[in-house]
Amino acid sequence: MVDTSSGQVVANTVDIASRDISLWGLFIHADIFVQLIMLLLLAASFWCWTVIFGKYRELNTLNKLADSFEKSFWSGQPLDEIAKGTSPADPMSRLFLGAMHEWGEVASKSSIAEGMKAGLLQRVEQVMDSSLRQELADIERHTGFLATVGSSAPFVGLLGTVWGIMHSFQSIAASNNTSLAVVAPGIAEALFATALGLVAAIPAVIAYNKISARITRYAMRLENLAGDISTIMSRKLHGGK
Repeated sequence: MVDTSSGQVVANTVDIASRDISLWGLFIHADIFVQLIMLLLLAASFWCWTVIFGKYRELNTLNKLADSFEKSFWSGQPLDEIAKGTSPADPMSRLFLGAMHEWGEVASKSSIAEGMKAGLLQRVEQVMDSSLRQELADIERHTGFLATVGSSAPFVGLLGTVWGIMHSFQSIAASNNTSLAVVAPGIAEALFATALGLVAAIPAVIAYNKISARITRYAMRLENLAGDISTIMSRKLHGGK
Protein backbone atom coordinates (compact mmCIF):
# COMPACT_ATOMS: atom_id res chain seq x y z
CA MET A 1 0.00 0.00 0.00
CA VAL A 2 1.32 3.44 -0.93
CA ASP A 3 1.01 6.20 1.66
CA THR A 4 -0.21 9.31 -0.14
CA SER A 5 -0.91 11.44 2.94
CA SER A 6 2.47 13.19 2.86
CA GLY A 7 2.02 13.92 -0.82
CA GLN A 8 -1.41 15.40 -0.15
CA VAL A 9 0.00 17.65 2.58
CA VAL A 10 2.73 18.84 0.25
CA ALA A 11 0.17 19.55 -2.47
CA ASN A 12 -2.01 21.53 -0.04
CA THR A 13 1.01 23.42 1.19
CA VAL A 14 2.06 24.35 -2.34
CA ASP A 15 -1.52 25.44 -3.13
CA ILE A 16 -1.71 27.68 -0.04
CA ALA A 17 1.77 29.12 -0.56
CA SER A 18 1.05 29.98 -4.19
CA ARG A 19 -2.22 31.74 -3.39
CA ASP A 20 -2.82 35.13 -5.03
CA ILE A 21 -2.23 37.87 -2.44
CA SER A 22 -3.48 40.80 -4.51
CA LEU A 23 -6.44 42.71 -3.06
CA TRP A 24 -8.83 40.81 -5.32
CA GLY A 25 -7.13 37.54 -4.45
CA LEU A 26 -7.39 38.26 -0.73
CA PHE A 27 -11.11 38.84 -1.14
CA ILE A 28 -11.76 35.80 -3.33
CA HIS A 29 -9.94 33.36 -1.06
CA ALA A 30 -11.34 34.74 2.20
CA ASP A 31 -13.94 32.87 4.21
CA ILE A 32 -17.55 33.58 3.15
CA PHE A 33 -18.29 35.33 6.47
CA VAL A 34 -15.24 37.58 6.04
CA GLN A 35 -16.29 38.29 2.45
CA LEU A 36 -19.71 39.45 3.66
CA ILE A 37 -18.05 41.76 6.19
CA MET A 38 -15.77 43.17 3.47
CA LEU A 39 -18.77 43.82 1.20
CA LEU A 40 -20.62 45.48 4.08
CA LEU A 41 -17.66 47.77 4.79
CA LEU A 42 -17.24 48.63 1.10
CA ALA A 43 -20.95 49.49 0.85
CA ALA A 44 -20.72 51.62 4.01
CA SER A 45 -17.67 53.42 2.64
CA PHE A 46 -19.41 54.11 -0.67
CA TRP A 47 -22.50 55.47 1.08
CA CYS A 48 -20.31 57.63 3.37
CA TRP A 49 -18.65 59.29 0.39
CA THR A 50 -22.08 59.84 -1.18
CA VAL A 51 -23.26 61.58 2.00
CA ILE A 52 -20.03 63.58 2.29
CA PHE A 53 -20.15 64.98 -1.24
CA GLY A 54 -23.89 65.57 -1.00
CA LYS A 55 -23.62 67.48 2.28
CA TYR A 56 -20.74 69.63 1.06
CA ARG A 57 -22.70 70.60 -2.04
CA GLU A 58 -25.81 71.26 0.04
CA LEU A 59 -24.02 73.44 2.59
CA ASN A 60 -22.19 75.40 -0.11
CA THR A 61 -25.54 76.12 -1.80
CA LEU A 62 -27.25 77.05 1.47
CA ASN A 63 -24.48 79.48 2.42
CA LYS A 64 -24.62 81.16 -0.99
CA LEU A 65 -28.41 81.54 -0.72
CA ALA A 66 -28.00 82.83 2.83
CA ASP A 67 -25.52 85.47 1.65
CA SER A 68 -28.00 86.61 -0.99
CA PHE A 69 -30.90 86.72 1.48
CA GLU A 70 -28.94 88.61 4.13
CA LYS A 71 -27.94 91.18 1.53
CA SER A 72 -31.62 91.71 0.71
CA PHE A 73 -32.67 91.65 4.38
CA TRP A 74 -30.23 94.40 5.33
CA SER A 75 -30.96 96.50 2.25
CA GLY A 76 -33.15 98.85 4.27
CA GLN A 77 -36.45 97.86 2.63
CA PRO A 78 -39.56 97.23 4.75
CA LEU A 79 -40.04 93.63 5.82
CA ASP A 80 -43.24 93.22 3.84
CA GLU A 81 -41.48 94.39 0.66
CA ILE A 82 -38.66 91.94 1.27
CA ALA A 83 -41.21 89.16 1.83
CA LYS A 84 -42.86 89.86 -1.55
CA GLY A 85 -39.58 89.35 -3.38
CA THR A 86 -38.51 86.28 -1.38
CA SER A 87 -39.13 82.70 -2.47
CA PRO A 88 -38.97 79.78 0.00
CA ALA A 89 -35.88 78.32 -1.66
CA ASP A 90 -33.74 77.82 1.45
CA PRO A 91 -34.11 77.50 5.24
CA MET A 92 -33.32 81.16 5.90
CA SER A 93 -36.00 82.38 3.48
CA ARG A 94 -38.55 79.91 4.83
CA LEU A 95 -37.87 81.00 8.41
CA PHE A 96 -38.36 84.63 7.43
CA LEU A 97 -41.54 83.96 5.43
CA GLY A 98 -42.97 81.88 8.27
CA ALA A 99 -42.43 84.77 10.67
CA MET A 100 -43.99 87.22 8.22
CA HIS A 101 -47.01 84.96 7.72
CA GLU A 102 -47.61 84.92 11.46
CA TRP A 103 -47.07 88.64 11.58
CA GLY A 104 -49.84 88.90 8.98
CA GLU A 105 -51.84 92.04 8.69
CA VAL A 106 -51.20 93.19 12.24
CA ALA A 107 -48.21 95.24 11.15
CA SER A 108 -50.47 97.46 9.02
CA LYS A 109 -52.71 98.41 11.92
CA SER A 110 -52.19 101.81 13.43
CA SER A 111 -52.79 100.70 17.00
CA ILE A 112 -52.53 97.39 18.82
CA ALA A 113 -53.56 96.67 22.37
CA GLU A 114 -50.59 96.43 24.71
CA GLY A 115 -51.53 92.91 25.78
CA MET A 116 -51.73 91.78 22.16
CA LYS A 117 -48.24 93.05 21.37
CA ALA A 118 -46.49 90.60 23.67
CA GLY A 119 -48.70 87.74 22.48
CA LEU A 120 -48.06 88.51 18.81
CA LEU A 121 -44.32 88.71 19.29
CA GLN A 122 -44.35 85.47 21.26
CA ARG A 123 -46.25 83.67 18.49
CA VAL A 124 -43.78 84.93 15.88
CA GLU A 125 -40.85 83.73 17.98
CA GLN A 126 -42.48 80.32 18.46
CA VAL A 127 -43.00 79.98 14.70
CA MET A 128 -39.37 80.87 14.04
CA ASP A 129 -38.22 78.47 16.77
CA SER A 130 -40.22 75.60 15.29
CA SER A 131 -39.06 76.42 11.76
CA LEU A 132 -35.43 76.58 12.87
CA ARG A 133 -35.60 73.15 14.53
CA GLN A 134 -37.27 71.60 11.50
CA GLU A 135 -34.79 73.10 9.05
CA LEU A 136 -31.79 71.96 11.09
CA ALA A 137 -33.24 68.46 11.37
CA ASP A 138 -33.49 68.33 7.57
CA ILE A 139 -29.95 69.62 7.11
CA GLU A 140 -28.54 67.11 9.60
CA ARG A 141 -30.25 64.18 7.89
CA HIS A 142 -27.84 61.32 7.07
CA THR A 143 -24.97 62.87 9.05
CA GLY A 144 -25.66 60.42 11.86
CA PHE A 145 -24.71 57.63 9.45
CA LEU A 146 -21.20 59.08 9.25
CA ALA A 147 -20.90 59.00 13.04
CA THR A 148 -22.19 55.41 13.15
CA VAL A 149 -19.73 54.21 10.51
CA GLY A 150 -16.87 56.13 12.11
CA SER A 151 -17.44 54.48 15.47
CA SER A 152 -18.43 50.96 14.41
CA ALA A 153 -16.54 50.18 11.18
CA PRO A 154 -13.18 49.43 12.89
CA PHE A 155 -14.89 46.91 15.18
CA VAL A 156 -16.76 45.30 12.28
CA GLY A 157 -13.44 44.99 10.44
CA LEU A 158 -11.85 43.56 13.59
CA LEU A 159 -14.61 40.95 13.77
CA GLY A 160 -13.74 39.92 10.22
CA THR A 161 -10.07 39.77 11.14
CA VAL A 162 -10.65 37.57 14.20
CA TRP A 163 -12.89 35.26 12.22
CA GLY A 164 -10.41 35.14 9.35
CA ILE A 165 -7.48 34.34 11.63
CA MET A 166 -9.46 31.52 13.26
CA HIS A 167 -10.23 30.11 9.82
CA SER A 168 -6.59 30.54 8.81
CA PHE A 169 -5.37 28.63 11.86
CA GLN A 170 -7.77 25.82 11.05
CA SER A 171 -6.32 25.63 7.54
CA ILE A 172 -2.77 25.67 8.93
CA ALA A 173 -3.62 22.82 11.29
CA ALA A 174 -5.12 20.84 8.42
CA SER A 175 -2.01 21.34 6.27
CA ASN A 176 0.32 20.53 9.19
CA ASN A 177 2.71 23.28 8.06
CA THR A 178 3.51 26.54 9.88
CA SER A 179 5.99 28.08 7.46
CA LEU A 180 5.60 31.79 6.72
CA ALA A 181 4.69 31.07 3.10
CA VAL A 182 1.69 29.08 4.30
CA VAL A 183 0.65 31.37 7.17
CA ALA A 184 1.00 34.71 5.37
CA PRO A 185 -1.87 34.50 2.84
CA GLY A 186 -4.47 33.56 5.45
CA ILE A 187 -3.32 36.26 7.87
CA ALA A 188 -3.29 38.82 5.04
CA GLU A 189 -6.88 37.95 4.15
CA ALA A 190 -7.92 38.44 7.76
CA LEU A 191 -6.09 41.75 8.17
CA PHE A 192 -7.63 43.01 4.91
CA ALA A 193 -10.97 43.21 6.75
CA THR A 194 -9.47 45.51 9.40
CA ALA A 195 -7.94 47.67 6.69
CA LEU A 196 -11.34 48.06 5.02
CA GLY A 197 -12.85 48.97 8.37
CA LEU A 198 -10.32 51.76 8.80
CA VAL A 199 -10.80 52.90 5.19
CA ALA A 200 -14.50 53.32 5.92
CA ALA A 201 -14.13 54.82 9.41
CA ILE A 202 -11.38 57.43 9.01
CA PRO A 203 -13.02 59.55 6.26
CA ALA A 204 -16.39 59.20 8.02
CA VAL A 205 -15.04 60.59 11.32
CA ILE A 206 -13.15 63.47 9.69
CA ALA A 207 -16.09 64.39 7.45
CA TYR A 208 -18.59 64.17 10.31
CA ASN A 209 -16.58 66.61 12.42
CA LYS A 210 -16.16 69.08 9.55
CA ILE A 211 -19.78 68.85 8.41
CA SER A 212 -21.05 69.21 11.99
CA ALA A 213 -18.95 72.35 12.42
CA ARG A 214 -20.34 73.85 9.20
CA ILE A 215 -23.91 72.99 10.22
CA THR A 216 -23.31 74.63 13.60
CA ARG A 217 -22.12 77.82 11.89
CA TYR A 218 -25.15 77.80 9.60
CA ALA A 219 -27.43 77.23 12.61
CA MET A 220 -25.91 80.33 14.22
CA ARG A 221 -26.80 82.34 11.11
CA LEU A 222 -30.40 81.15 11.37
CA GLU A 223 -30.54 81.95 15.07
CA ASN A 224 -29.08 85.41 14.46
CA LEU A 225 -31.68 86.05 11.75
CA ALA A 226 -34.48 84.97 14.06
CA GLY A 227 -33.16 87.33 16.74
CA ASP A 228 -32.91 90.21 14.24
CA ILE A 229 -36.46 89.63 12.98
CA SER A 230 -37.76 89.53 16.55
CA THR A 231 -35.94 92.78 17.39
CA ILE A 232 -37.25 94.59 14.29
CA MET A 233 -40.82 93.44 14.92
CA SER A 234 -40.63 94.38 18.59
CA ARG A 235 -39.41 97.84 17.61
CA LYS A 236 -42.30 98.26 15.15
CA LEU A 237 -44.86 97.10 17.71
CA HIS A 238 -43.65 99.73 20.15
CA GLY A 239 -43.75 102.58 17.69
CA GLY A 240 -40.22 102.43 16.33
CA LYS A 241 -39.13 102.24 12.70
